[in-house]
Amino acid sequence: MPQWSYEQRVRPMTAGAKSLTAGATRRVASAPHVWSMPANDVRTFMNAFDRLGYAVDPLLASAAIRQRDLDDPDARIPCEALGAIIACAQRERFTPNLALELAHVTPPGSSPLLDYLVLTSDTVGAGMRQFARYLHLVGNPVVVELHDDDDPIRVDMAAGAAPFSIEYVTTVAILRLRAETDGRFAARDVSFRHTPDDAAGFERVLGCPINSKAPADGFRVSRDAWRLPLRRRDPVLRQMLETQANEILARLPMRTGLAQEVQRALASRVAGGDTGIRAIARQFAISGRTLQRRLADAGVSYQSLLDDARKEAAGRYLSGSRLAICEVAYLVGYSEPAPFHRAFKRWYGMTPEAFRQSPQAAPTAPRFTNA
Repeated sequence: MPQWSYEQRVRPMTAGAKSLTAGATRRVASAPHVWSMPANDVRTFMNAFDRLGYAVDPLLASAAIRQRDLDDPDARIPCEALGAIIACAQRERFTPNLALELAHVTPPGSSPLLDYLVLTSDTVGAGMRQFARYLHLVGNPVVVELHDDDDPIRVDMAAGAAPFSIEYVTTVAILRLRAETDGRFAARDVSFRHTPDDAAGFERVLGCPINSKAPADGFRVSRDAWRLPLRRRDPVLRQMLETQANEILARLPMRTGLAQEVQRALASRVAGGDTGIRAIARQFAISGRTLQRRLADAGVSYQSLLDDARKEAAGRYLSGSRLAICEVAYLVGYSEPAPFHRAFKRWYGMTPEAFRQSPQAAPTAPRFTNA
């Protein structure tokens, strides 16, 4: 990861308001680099502003953004533009704890991939690991660092992101985990380097103490809370995952014996699950080395089976969803966009962008849409 320096941008919103847009952009020391976010995320913010009673069109106009700019799932919007929208909203009507309020009125499903990843995780800890990796892949300015060897476990957010972003990400994470554990999850406490507009308001919504002017941003979680199971056994979700796996399997090369069983296991895991050879081997009660040897005896490698599953899953998600290309890359198991682009071009002979516009991209995959 490159080392960034941070330009702190303080823009007064209204008399007495906290400057939540500080640090809305990051810049490389040697050359400017404007941080951006997926257009889908901006759409989610605008839906939340609408729920809070703000007129959306003037807010977009304040940042020179048009509604149609948000329709392309692969478009990126400068974080600086979101800062302009926030400043405009606060000038129009100051809302204390604006990030908290926006997160509070954003329903599950508004960030489709993020909610999907949480739903398909086994535990709170597994969901947070997915959450942290997702933020890294899409280039979110908030970098989440998990310290799960500590007791209580620390979820830290690296210095540099804007207070608004820290407050929003913290609130979304805690509220989603609470919802997906049927209300059982609670953070031990939350820490902010800055002082929020109304710490008591945060405590009421998040249900834990708030530490202002702390040495670091983040929250702490007890080990019992970290191990809480998530309600991934939802029948609608299970049916969707089974349908997806069957559709991917139908497009894969025909296999027999153990290769067919591994192929089936990978098809069910390729979208957000653990596709490591050790995880698959455990499913068959054998070691990873034994699995590799038995597949080699059958004339096929584990990597080729995984590659086939990723190819079909990637094609289906680009065909039938509004997920950004970087999100599809994450969903099928890539931690960086560049290797995914190389693999996709090898699979389909074209870039993901070209594929999405091609006749091959018929909308047949399970659809992820923004609320």
